Amino acid sequence: MSSILDLPPVTRRSLLGGLAATSALILLHPFSAHAAANQAHLRLMETTDIHVNVFPYDYYSDKPNDTMGLARTATIIDNIRAEAANSLLIDNGDVLQGNPMGDYMAYQRGMKDGDLHPVIKAMNTLGYTVGTLGNHEFNYGLDFMFKVLNGANFPFVCANLTKGQLVSDPTKDELFFKPYLIVEKTIKDGAGSETPIKIGFIGFVPPQIMLWDIKNLEGKAQTRDIVEAAKAWVPVMKQEGADIVIALSHSGIDGAAPSEKMENASLHLAAVDGIDAIFTGHQHLVFPGPKTWDGIQNADPVKGTLHGKPAVMAGFWGSHLGLIDLLLEKDGKGWRIVDFTSEARPIYHRDDKKKVIADVADKKDVIEAAKAEHEATLAYVRTPVGRTSAPLYSYFALVADDPSVQIVSQAQTWYIKQMLADTEYKDLPVLSAAAPFKAGGRGGADYYTDVPAGDIAIKNVADLYLYPNTVQAVAITGEQVKNWLEMSAAMFNEVKPGSKDTDLLNSAFPSYNFDVIDGVTYQIDLSQPRRFDDDGKLINADANRIQNLQFDGKPIDLKQKFVVVTNNYRAGGGGKFPEIAADKVVFQAPDTNRDVIVRFVHEERTINPSADGNWTFKPLPGTTAVFQSGPKAKQFLADVKSVKIEDAGEGTDGFAKFRLVL
Repeated sequence: MSSILDLPPVTRRSLLGGLAATSALILLHPFSAHAAANQAHLRLMETTDIHVNVFPYDYYSDKPNDTMGLARTATIIDNIRAEAANSLLIDNGDVLQGNPMGDYMAYQRGMKDGDLHPVIKAMNTLGYTVGTLGNHEFNYGLDFMFKVLNGANFPFVCANLTKGQLVSDPTKDELFFKPYLIVEKTIKDGAGSETPIKIGFIGFVPPQIMLWDIKNLEGKAQTRDIVEAAKAWVPVMKQEGADIVIALSHSGIDGAAPSEKMENASLHLAAVDGIDAIFTGHQHLVFPGPKTWDGIQNADPVKGTLHGKPAVMAGFWGSHLGLIDLLLEKDGKGWRIVDFTSEARPIYHRDDKKKVIADVADKKDVIEAAKAEHEATLAYVRTPVGRTSAPLYSYFALVADDPSVQIVSQAQTWYIKQMLADTEYKDLPVLSAAAPFKAGGRGGADYYTDVPAGDIAIKNVADLYLYPNTVQAVAITGEQVKNWLEMSAAMFNEVKPGSKDTDLLNSAFPSYNFDVIDGVTYQIDLSQPRRFDDDGKLINADANRIQNLQFDGKPIDLKQKFVVVTNNYRAGGGGKFPEIAADKVVFQAPDTNRDVIVRFVHEERTINPSADGNWTFKPLPGTTAVFQSGPKAKQFLADVKSVKIEDAGEGTDGFAKFRLVL
């Protein structure tokens, strides 16, 4: 059959009409406008990775931000519903943690039975049909999670989170949530007649929660492989009469071959027989979308398909609304999909000067739902805890030893020495591993830590350390320290000696895996290939990016034992650093890394966060490389002493470009 989409396309921007979107002319989607008598248009809408960002407000910088906020996403939901004869709204996880409002509710305010969390109050105004869990739902513990989710006026599904040991048949698992939901909905067809349809929704969480939140889940929960669970449950959904099956996958898109308990398994999940469409998330990216997805077999980032099936990933923090439009046709066997479109519709755009322009205004109902908690959070984050003698910023954290990472390491070292003082590890030398969390990248040109000299408030500490990780320490050898740094050095692309303006940063490597280890000194040789792959497996045995690694002014003894203080994510195997796993852990703290920083600042009263330059790049004469950072980085160029950095003009998407002279 010829596609309805052969008709002239609808201009999406015209549907929004800038900030006056609520009064804009609404045009029906072609599927609704031109469906035949035995056809119907079903629009499925996704929010994902909201991370408590109800308001278009950045609590870390304490100012409004037009790139975020469920209150903005909610405004386009109203318009998008109006474009379709039939629609359903789902959430794809990671709603409970991610900004200071989440921490305020968990650590200050708390949740009593019957209380409503502000993000749930906001979501309850929008008419969700179903949601699934993200990995960050578990950060504050199971009791907190259940108290919050119990306040939702819509159900949650998750097919791969079990209460106990896994059994041979996944359908016999004792699950915390229903694995799926079948919604019986009456939909209007092209002739205006109403006909019933059964729509199945099945949810999945990354199995890695058992590593990332082991302190909250050990002995209480277990996870099953996403694809394995889907292959067991989808046939059950079909047997119960589901006409179509929609996967809610809080899991990203990875082109690697399938592996057991794969973190980003959505591509392979889409290949499961019986799944008709897939909503993805977790990676904080947009699909269909830019070149991020180029070269991934069976993923079409233009059409928006995984294994030929419609798929979408709707950014993060409310930046986009994911849309899958299905043209359904009824025959003797029920409904089937005969055409589709996929889209991630944004709440903002950038003008020619890269300035952010809001496309929609706040939705009043959402703002009112969380207003009291928003104001309480502002008071919470503005509370001073000490002072800093110098500014704390992360603009150059990926290319030079950095004050924002330095202060985290100082606080961790101060803490762990106290904690191990009366233990068998008290005489081992202490090193500290810390990474920059806000370093641009997918977060955008304003996504950097920037704390001026003077008072430090809780919002500034939260800005330094985004996640409620807890302190852990591992006991490892000097050789394992070196391999830890070799893995971290995958942050950089290989640079040929004598080359000019090579792209320096590996955009696929997340900044939170770029660990700097304090207590040793070292150089990174960019002319060498990476030693380990993304899974921590040795791929270049002769490669040694880490050069001149020294402890106490001497070459490190590869057999010497060290205590390295880090967080529960890394110590539990997060990032797949070679040989860094739970069996190396010698200390598990009850305190979060962020609380330790607050206590350190309070104890010191005034901190001096200047970087000590313990790492740098090995010189490569005649060689330069380029990288992007926030435009405000230019004012700190003179502060960087360990490397030579030059202003290289304007970058892309609001970033500035800089040149590293090697």
